[in-house]
Amino acid sequence: METITKKEELLQWLEKVDDMDVLLQIDAIKKQQKWSDTHDFDEEWEKGFTLEEAKAEMRKRIAAYPWKK
Repeated sequence: METITKKEELLQWLEKVDDMDVLLQIDAIKKQQKWSDTHDFDEEWEKGFTLEEAKAEMRKRIAAYPWKK
């Protein structure tokens, strides 16, 4: 019941919003949510590094640090 009340309050407030910056921020939040709803994490996982590739990449990055001796 609390969720429905909060949604109704937000809808009433949103109807009165005239500030374009606020509306653009709300639109950005909406787009973020759509991305997560349609994003295939399993597909991304398959594209990721293997353990050996990750270790090699970390060694390469650590070796590139400007160490002071």
